[in-house]
Amino acid sequence: MQSKDIEVEAFWDEEALVWVASSNDVPGLIAEADTMEHLMQKLKILIPELLEANGLLDESGAIEIPIHLLGKWQEVIKTHSKNG
Repeated sequence: MQSKDIEVEAFWDEEALVWVASSNDVPGLIAEADTMEHLMQKLKILIPELLEANGLLDESGAIEIPIHLLGKWQEVIKTHSKNG
């Protein structure tokens, strides 16, 4: 595998009340968790497993994989006019 950082994007799913993560850098990665902390714990396990399964990891001992988790949260704010 080339030595590069792994970028993971996560968004808040309001209906399921979980963070949902995916990455173009890790084929097959889809994960969800109730907090970003729990999501990162899952990613620490899933990313190396998926990289290995896709033949993207060297088999030469321990390696470091930098992970950048980027979260997106979107909401609609409803206001009421004082004149209405």
